[in-house]
Amino acid sequence: MTPQICPSLLSADFARLADEVARVPSADWLHVDVMDYHFVPNLTLGLPVVESLVAATDIPLDCHLMIDDPDRWAPSYAEAGAGSVTFHAEAAKAPLRLARTLRDAGARAGLALNPGTSVEPYADLFIDFDMLLIMTVEPGFGGQPFLTEVLPKLRRAREIADARGLDIWLQVDGGVSATTIEQCADAGADVFVAGSAVFGAEDPDRMIQRLRTTAAQASST
Repeated sequence: MTPQICPSLLSADFARLADEVARVPSADWLHVDVMDYHFVPNLTLGLPVVESLVAATDIPLDCHLMIDDPDRWAPSYAEAGAGSVTFHAEAAKAPLRLARTLRDAGARAGLALNPGTSVEPYADLFIDFDMLLIMTVEPGFGGQPFLTEVLPKLRRAREIADARGLDIWLQVDGGVSATTIEQCADAGADVFVAGSAVFGAEDPDRMIQRLRTTAAQASST
């Protein structure tokens, strides 16, 4: 599939979110990091902001919930109009039930794994998800350096999905830039979250196009 680029609003100017969104018209998704200061040591955007963004843009929202008790809170994001809702395997009590609830509400369901979490224990769940998010930094803050140690896990996730004939997107989040996206694409990722690489660029939309082209070239070799 054509690589998808998801600019992370965590690196945008929170005081000018609508204007920041307007700077990335070619984005495939807008990545919204929701943090609760419990699952991760940071507090960011929540449901009211997501509801406002849904009304302000036609670009679908990709909500990444780094929160405790996603079983309780995640459905509200799907009901608010998010196109994709991802929660962490480390936090969910009933991931399969939650995935089905999100789908019933009209959203794609994503499962996220921290850098230190193995893929294998969750492999049998892949069939019930639309996307698997492999964190390439420790969750909680933007601007962290890319963890190359995660690449073998990324390859393993792609091997499992392909061996089982699953139509599941493989997303990476953390330190994705023009210098790291090629490694991610080569390892099997097809959806890329990029924050500071996009919003820190002089022309964010041109950077999106550059990232997409680089990823496409790497995945075709």
